[in-house]
Amino acid sequence: MAGEFGEVLRRLRTAAGLTQEELAERSEVSVRTIRGLETGKRTNPRMTTVQQLAKELALRPREHEELLRAAVRRDRDGEQPAEREPSAEAEAEAEAEAEAEAEAEAGTEADEDPTGDPADDGPGDPPAPNPPSTARHPAADPHPAADPHPPSDPHPPSDPVEQLAALVTARWQREEEQRQVQDPFPLPVRWETAPEALTDHWANILRLPAQATARPLDLDGELGEIAGTYRRIPSRRLVVLGRSGSGKTILALRFVLDHLRTRGTSEPVPVIFSIGAWNPTTITLRDWLAAQLTRDHPGYAARGRGRESLAAELVESGRILPVLDGFDEIADGLRRPALEALNATTLPLVLTSRPAEYAAAVAETDVLTAAAAIRLTDLTLDDLAAYLPRTTRKPGREDPDANAWDPVLTALREQPRDRPDSPLATVLKTPLMVALARTIYSDTPDHDPACLLDTERFGSPEKLEDHLLDNFIPTVYRHRLHGSSSGGSHPGFDADRARHWLGYLAHHLTGLKTPDLAWWRLGNGLRRSTRTLVTAVMLGLAIGLVDGAISLAVHGRLSGALLDGSVVGLLAGLMFGFVHWLTYTAKGKQATPAAVRLQLRRRPGATVWTAGPRLVIGTLGGAVFGFAYGFVVGTVLTYAITSDLSAILHVALVDGLVYGSVFGVATGLTFCLLGLLETPLDIDSAVNPRSLLTTNRGTVTMQLLVWAPTFGAVVGFGSGVAVDLLQGSLGPLIWTTEAALLLGVISGLGGAIGYALTLTAWGQWLVLTRIWLPLTGRLPWAVVTFLEDAYQRGVLRQAGAVYQFRHARLQQHLARHHRRAALHDDFIAPL
Repeated sequence: MAGEFGEVLRRLRTAAGLTQEELAERSEVSVRTIRGLETGKRTNPRMTTVQQLAKELALRPREHEELLRAAVRRDRDGEQPAEREPSAEAEAEAEAEAEAEAEAEAGTEADEDPTGDPADDGPGDPPAPNPPSTARHPAADPHPAADPHPPSDPHPPSDPVEQLAALVTARWQREEEQRQVQDPFPLPVRWETAPEALTDHWANILRLPAQATARPLDLDGELGEIAGTYRRIPSRRLVVLGRSGSGKTILALRFVLDHLRTRGTSEPVPVIFSIGAWNPTTITLRDWLAAQLTRDHPGYAARGRGRESLAAELVESGRILPVLDGFDEIADGLRRPALEALNATTLPLVLTSRPAEYAAAVAETDVLTAAAAIRLTDLTLDDLAAYLPRTTRKPGREDPDANAWDPVLTALREQPRDRPDSPLATVLKTPLMVALARTIYSDTPDHDPACLLDTERFGSPEKLEDHLLDNFIPTVYRHRLHGSSSGGSHPGFDADRARHWLGYLAHHLTGLKTPDLAWWRLGNGLRRSTRTLVTAVMLGLAIGLVDGAISLAVHGRLSGALLDGSVVGLLAGLMFGFVHWLTYTAKGKQATPAAVRLQLRRRPGATVWTAGPRLVIGTLGGAVFGFAYGFVVGTVLTYAITSDLSAILHVALVDGLVYGSVFGVATGLTFCLLGLLETPLDIDSAVNPRSLLTTNRGTVTMQLLVWAPTFGAVVGFGSGVAVDLLQGSLGPLIWTTEAALLLGVISGLGGAIGYALTLTAWGQWLVLTRIWLPLTGRLPWAVVTFLEDAYQRGVLRQAGAVYQFRHARLQQHLARHHRRAALHDDFIAPL
């Protein structure tokens, strides 16, 4: 009987309209291998084979990840792993037996295979070794980061550490594939031991006792050896230095995957953190690590065994190995305190940086304590000759040995050694620029790379780098993608407009001094006053429309509905705008995604501890808001009747007390109920920007469904009770059942809208990013689709719950271009 992988493979192959022979011819995987996988005769396939099959089936991202999950399911479920697919030599030894089995299988294949593919002895599966990127730890649980609701695992790891290891493995395997690191093979990343001035005393690195003699370690190596190099360092602290584009991030990614593949159960889990977003003067390293871990894995916000979150416990107990990528991206004035904060800890870690920025921080304070350091070296001409020709299309029959890169490589080889390197030879020493050159000239047949040899046009390396960066965006946006990552049709984006939007995003990140492109912070590129004003106006319009519609439905008078909606909308906008300013703007904060969801049927582990504090905070906040709202309403309505100041003040105070008591009780009870219904997200929930946005939208929707009827019912019923209780002390009060019902409905809907748009990350995203920024031309209307499209084209990369530009150099280039364009075009408003 076919296993899970075989069933998935057969279904996807049938959906693609391919027979086993056609798939074998396209993928160069033998028919025998494909048949064996589909019928369950062969299990646990090599990941190279899985990737070949997925590529030729032209799978969508979700289908690709489904196939990957099925391929690794047996190991994760604790079954005894079967033999991997035999190599070509092993198949040759078992040829006679295989041919005999093929005849037997042919009889059952007609019953098992709906396509009725006949047996065929096709070419053998190429004996490709398992590449480093596909090596897996047996405990790895490859839930796809792109799927917000991954299928449940019947036997998931019970240890949060092992679950985290599985999530990290799946995430970075997918990211490595998206970045085409293995296509056609990884560019060589080599290193040498860094100068002694950037390294601590070897006795400290080797953890030797006093008076012991220390001999420096020879740490020279290349990409596939990074995990082994790290383990040779007793202090487990390593600094990776390399100039811009030299491959530091790819090395960090490869380190994580290789370390996880060979990781023992007692070893910490390596997790990549973009340290450029850390401000050491406002938050400690451990707290920041826990916050970032919670952002990318919201399930780890749940309380652990103590009072702290699971994320904080893992960090404090040393179960996390921080891979701190981008020390050079920390703001200039913060690198020294950042290095001092790192030296104040004994955490094992890996730190990447450009040499100049790290050396400057070292000169101001000290080297990273007990840390060895390595320095990445440049690519060689032999590396280019081995790589670039294999990235182009195969030549035609007329000249099978010809290649578009041959004239370039020949010219570089013939360059006299006694002269300085040409601009092209200098530029192509880093993997980043080689990757850009490949995208522009190898993946685009009508572009001739020989033009890069024009020294009159490109007289310096800087001009040539700008040329590659300038042409990268138009090149990757030349073709329309076949489908979005969400499975729908792809809208396509114009290259010029995409460049404009990407320039705004790069400028936005530069202003925020962070490499993390988070959907909940996209509106922070606006001035604080603008954010508050836009929030107030949008909220006032929404609540005014709701109030006017309800008033028209109840009273049937359009003029009265317009007047009532305008007054209520204006007051609500002012009040909620003030609440937004007081909560976020005045404190320089922003709404962040909730790490919880609402569950009507409670389960153990929910965050019931939030109910008590929320009851107090909600009651006080609601009372203040209700008193202010009642005071304003009483003043406005009384002023329309009389100009007697004492009468106006009396009515305003009475209305303020009534509304304050009612809204205080209603808000406190509603906040308390929301706290009681909150429960942590699943610990193994995979997060990417879209899934986190979807989760938060669902949470806010549930909050609205709870808030509106609860708040409305308490306000409507409580207003009558409050009037009865205060009737004697405050004088004669007039209040009808119709007025109570109307107040309850309007308050329920208006309060829910106000809470969602003012105090939640999704509400701020809706107001600022989905409406205001597209309305002013800064971003497209389909923001999420545009970001996913840029990710699929290789402009952006994913780092957990946020996007980042493919490289800081690209971000800087786009931001600079955006600023230059803004100087000549008033269409773009500056930050």
